Amino acid sequence: MTSGAAEKQAITSPAAGNGSRDAVERLSIDELVRHMTLEEKLAQLAGVWVNASTDGDSVAPLQNEMAGDARSWEEMIASGLGQITRMYGTVPLEPLEGARRLAAAQEQIMAASRFRIPAQVHEECLAGLAAWKATAFPVPLAWGATFNPPLIRRMAGLIGGQMRALGVHQGLAPVLDVVRDLRWGRVEETIGEDPYLVGTVASAYVSGLEGSGIVATLKHFVGYSASRAGRNHAPVSMGPRELADVMLPPFEMALKHGGARSVMHAYTDTDGIPAAANRALLTSLLRDEWGFAGTVVADYFGIAFLHVTHGVAADSGDAAALALRAGVDVELPTVNCYGTPLLERVRSGEVSEALVDTALRRVLRQKQEAGLLAPDFDPAPPVLSAGAVDLDPAGNRALAREIAAQSLVLLTNGMHDGGASLPLPVTALASLGVVGPLAEDPFAMLGCYSFDAHVGASHPDVPMGVHVPTVASAGRNRFGSLRSAATGTCEAITDEQIAEACRTAASVDTCVIVVGDNAGLFGRGTSGEGNDAADLQLPGDQHRMLDQVLTAAEAAGTRTVVVVLSGRPYALGDFADRAGAIVQGFFPGEEGAEALWDILTGAVNPSGKLPVSVPRTSGGQPGTYLHSRLAGPSGVSALDPSPLFSFGHGLSYTTFDFSCHSASADAMSTADAVTVGCTVTNTGPVDGAEVVQLYLEDPVGEVVRPLRELIGYARVDLAAGASARVEFTVHADRTSFTGVDLKRVVTPGLVKLHVSTSSSRDTHSHELILQGGRRVVGFDRDMLTPATVAPLRACTDPRG
Repeated sequence: MTSGAAEKQAITSPAAGNGSRDAVERLSIDELVRHMTLEEKLAQLAGVWVNASTDGDSVAPLQNEMAGDARSWEEMIASGLGQITRMYGTVPLEPLEGARRLAAAQEQIMAASRFRIPAQVHEECLAGLAAWKATAFPVPLAWGATFNPPLIRRMAGLIGGQMRALGVHQGLAPVLDVVRDLRWGRVEETIGEDPYLVGTVASAYVSGLEGSGIVATLKHFVGYSASRAGRNHAPVSMGPRELADVMLPPFEMALKHGGARSVMHAYTDTDGIPAAANRALLTSLLRDEWGFAGTVVADYFGIAFLHVTHGVAADSGDAAALALRAGVDVELPTVNCYGTPLLERVRSGEVSEALVDTALRRVLRQKQEAGLLAPDFDPAPPVLSAGAVDLDPAGNRALAREIAAQSLVLLTNGMHDGGASLPLPVTALASLGVVGPLAEDPFAMLGCYSFDAHVGASHPDVPMGVHVPTVASAGRNRFGSLRSAATGTCEAITDEQIAEACRTAASVDTCVIVVGDNAGLFGRGTSGEGNDAADLQLPGDQHRMLDQVLTAAEAAGTRTVVVVLSGRPYALGDFADRAGAIVQGFFPGEEGAEALWDILTGAVNPSGKLPVSVPRTSGGQPGTYLHSRLAGPSGVSALDPSPLFSFGHGLSYTTFDFSCHSASADAMSTADAVTVGCTVTNTGPVDGAEVVQLYLEDPVGEVVRPLRELIGYARVDLAAGASARVEFTVHADRTSFTGVDLKRVVTPGLVKLHVSTSSSRDTHSHELILQGGRRVVGFDRDMLTPATVAPLRACTDPRG
């Protein structure tokens, strides 16, 4: 990424016996590597977690057991330091106090080392910067529901700007894992179950973060979300074809089109090879084939896990050797294997120092790009010169609300008193109730990597850093009188609490019933890292509660709206025909409750689409829409895994008509492109947005192919009565897959292109013949399906 000439910029070595940057000669990175001792080299390849606790609640797997290096801070920085881990994101800390501590730490690091190289600072930023008092944005699954990459790019740019102002250089986001089993606890951190949706939205996030000067880190490379039975860290039973066609494309897209400069290895093993020890993955594929020149960082304690949990290394030294040879450049969160254990292996000759030098060059190049090696580097974060900082300004909250509103999915909207249940008429707001375990719970809005859920929950004496209205409080503020019955928690509801909710539902004209998840870590919650589910029934007693409340409401003639705020979809087959309406939200962030009432009242027209399928029953998993013929319903199995609501589903308060379908050709070569178009008209009474989805079907493949896969989409905002022309340019590369010889190929034959509003609802289908020879493609292939949206007066094509 950085030319040899550019590498000479501001690289220094000691001269005249003092450590001043002004008094040292400039060296290239290669020259600096030659001047460094082995201790100084290894110091650049690890982090230190300065505020981490080794007792109490963990925020990383096995944190309390993986204490790592027991040396003092002064001893740990004596030879320099590669990374500072989560200065702002480990304990509740006033942002300015965190900036002062960071400035002091950087000054100490520079003063202690011969080369005065500061540390690179990283933080989590999956749902906003994970720091006290920073905006809690919606989680990635909500990003996916927007089908709106430009909106996510804006959010990432704001997050990145805050990080730079705080002296942070790297963000550990986004997550590019494609959902394969909805029981997995980290579904909320993913963008969805389709690789194209994941790749396009993640690339937009990466572009926004990198555009603000922050190193984006793609995780978890690769296969983590396919762990067996949806259990965190469990082995991945996946062949190379599924890995290449489902798991790898989002990473390819985020590197090629997003410009990510760092990759984090996955915790899991695939077919017995842990990702942290997989040279074929981290070097042969990522670097040699894809041309990646950035850094590969360890997931927290992931190198030590080669010894402790995977059992492929005899001790920490063996683990370090395996990871370094595989291509892991930096050990996070704190020095362990890459400290004394690796030093001893290099000293003994068991590990070549050339491997250390290779990783070191990558680390120094990235520090150079971040400005850490510049002569005028200032260890004081920019916010200190301003004297004040607001990490949750009005602009952030407005954007958080916009994303939340676009992410809420209207699943059903039945009839009540001769009209649709939603939006709620003014008369329905005069007698309003809100019940359920999440009715008065602000944590219903937050994912497990929002600071107040991730860290704040372990500090009950510290107030939440941002204002997060609950569904009930936001409704109360809007409408004045409102009855609420907060029935227990997601995991525990008593009979009396259920009875109270039933009484409330029967006594009002409209009842909003709020169910779902509480996010947390490693057993502290129902969703989030380590909180895997046995099945997809609503957690705890919520299924029973919802059944009884709906029964009471039905008997009283009460209008009901079920709101699911969760980190994964849950089986709703028992309620779809009973509730007046169902709205699905995926941890919509601090403005989620306000956005919800905007949707319920019609102030905003719902436009969210499901990034994951909603199951009908709690069993029949794992399964997503991206499956082959025999993975769906068939006469050879008594089980029907068909979802209740398909990927891409989402209703609106208006209606849309699709017309004037066209394709520029009905045949093309395996190296050509075709343009597919349609006209979309808002035929309803209110403004709204539709997501036009384009699916590929390959009826006869040289290997078993999915029934369909998303290859393009376009969000179309239309005023009532307005029309727009939508066109997709589909290159033949977009039909490629991994063939019998494990090469990615485009093959001749028939394919079908379906213009759709969900993965199960087509508006038109085109048949296209690919002609010519079988063609091998690689990382340089066309990975995107460009879409254009142009306003129109009306369809003029006589075929329409």
